[in-house]
Amino acid sequence: MAEKIRVMKTEEEVDARIKEMGAQISKDYGDKQIHMICVLKGGSFFMCELAKRITNPVSLDFMSVSSYGSDTKSSGVVKIVKDLDESIQGKDVLVVEDIIDSGRTLSYLMEMLRDRKPASLKLCTLLDKPSRRVVDVDVDYTGFQIPDEFVVGYGLDFDQRYRNLPYIGVISFD
Repeated sequence: MAEKIRVMKTEEEVDARIKEMGAQISKDYGDKQIHMICVLKGGSFFMCELAKRITNPVSLDFMSVSSYGSDTKSSGVVKIVKDLDESIQGKDVLVVEDIIDSGRTLSYLMEMLRDRKPASLKLCTLLDKPSRRVVDVDVDYTGFQIPDEFVVGYGLDFDQRYRNLPYIGVISFD
């Protein structure tokens, strides 16, 4: 089986949108420090680029949450692989995700983080597939809404491959 990748969003389109998002987030948070939580592994590419475009002071932490394994569809079973290194109590938290699909993983994660009593909790995603939503999730910042296609690149992978593509591509299997 050979995979083919078609460009959905070019590197330039992604870069321009992240700049816009960084400006909006900076404006919305005023002079507050933003504690960014990256959902690994896919969110790391997006969070690094976004953090560079936010003018507020930022601090970073990372979580690894899994619901895919080596399949192309969410299994619905959420597993915390790596928890945060420090408390978020009293902090203005921005969760940074690569893609929101069914909403199961993010719904679970956001509820868990709310229980840790941050001063505020917002969600930012590079890509959103609202047509796949099974569980409602409030997304505060969205890079692009995309159709129901399996995407790779810019941190998104298929079985740990293609994360390093500098654009968003659609993978197909022949």
